[in-house]
Amino acid sequence: MKRLTMKQIEEGTGGRLIRGDAAAEVWGICTDSREAEAGALFFALKGENHDAHDYLPQVFASGCSCAVISNEALCPRQAENVILTEDTTKALQRLAAWYLGQLDLKKIAVTGSTGKTSTRDLTWYVCCEKYKTQKNKGNLNNHLGVPLTILSFDEDTEVGVLEMGMDKPGEIDLLARVAKPDIGIITNIGLAHIENLGSQEGIFQAKMELTNYFDENNLLIAARDEEFLNEERIQGPYRLVTAGTDGQSDYIISAIDDFSAEGIEFTLEHQGAARRFHLPVPGRHNAFNAALAVAAGMELGITMEEAARGLAKAKLTDKRLTVRGKNGIKVIDDTYNASPDSMRGAIDVLMKTRGLRGVAILGDMFELGKTSSQQHSIVGRYAAEKKVQLLIAIGSDARYMAQGAKEAGLENVLYFPEKEEFLKKMDSILEKGDVILVKGSRGMEMEQIVKKIME
Repeated sequence: MKRLTMKQIEEGTGGRLIRGDAAAEVWGICTDSREAEAGALFFALKGENHDAHDYLPQVFASGCSCAVISNEALCPRQAENVILTEDTTKALQRLAAWYLGQLDLKKIAVTGSTGKTSTRDLTWYVCCEKYKTQKNKGNLNNHLGVPLTILSFDEDTEVGVLEMGMDKPGEIDLLARVAKPDIGIITNIGLAHIENLGSQEGIFQAKMELTNYFDENNLLIAARDEEFLNEERIQGPYRLVTAGTDGQSDYIISAIDDFSAEGIEFTLEHQGAARRFHLPVPGRHNAFNAALAVAAGMELGITMEEAARGLAKAKLTDKRLTVRGKNGIKVIDDTYNASPDSMRGAIDVLMKTRGLRGVAILGDMFELGKTSSQQHSIVGRYAAEKKVQLLIAIGSDARYMAQGAKEAGLENVLYFPEKEEFLKKMDSILEKGDVILVKGSRGMEMEQIVKKIME
């Protein structure tokens, strides 16, 4: 982070310095009192279940001397440099937007129902071949995570890649207003968060909020589909580039070879030039994510050859199709989250991975609303269609997954309403030589199963 004075922070947040030295400097931002230290600026955020103002005494006792607050009555006497604002969350967002204005960099924003983090990571690898590039850490992709990511950018950052998540209308608009991206990427329109957004059309409209502040100088890159992300629906007062396998896209994907855990290879054609790419990341669907990353890179002057070098080094964020092995068992850890589309993609990866038996341990998919029973059943049927040798469904709505698989002819199906029930019997179910996919929505904490297998 570029060093900032309290005077600059006052300007950026729109708050008022009520105590301390306007020339005092900070070189880091924190919102967790346990991370407060000398040189940090602490934002006392108020949430539904907690108020960080309660921890201000510990913050200042830790050596941190600068804070942004909204409740002066709770500010301890030993507080040295304090800015008062009406809303500390909005102040954080305003400071992030202001901070970006102090930097000279290109901003790429990535959203979509699935593949956001993978595409963000792949875009980072592509851009790192030519520029100093920074991105979100982990899953810091919401109304707090994106501003914190921005405020972590070094002064000499040349490209910032920002993943933007949402589960309600207006959330992408807020993030786009803060970041004002030069390039936007939409990976797909699926069913994730349909419970809050009502329909796929609602999801589409929410994702398109990414372009709310675009003009002729901006570029939207999208994985082309016929229903939502086609040229007719996504055109606007900005430039548009698409990627797809239909031969009509600006970036044409073809000849995808799947080498299971070793990754994929594919051909990408653009403006008459074609190149073969190797991606050491499993899953055919990642050819689309990689193509979007290449398109973003080429917009910034990166050649296909440079993009290929970057993609050949790629590793995805943990718990996303991470392959591990122990005691003769291979585990595909895809436990970060789940949606119907990503479930099917993960099943494809499972069935391409060598082993004596393909086992899918699948948990509930959340936020599917009225479509939940149908979508769980569809995933179960897909597992049967792909000839998964054993399906283990865990959770409340996962019973529809088990039912769908059985109706589609899969004989080896086990159902456990609770994860703990499965863990008790796990050792008697799994066998040496198994390749095991573990996946479910974040709230299911399916990583506990991976941890137990790997013990």
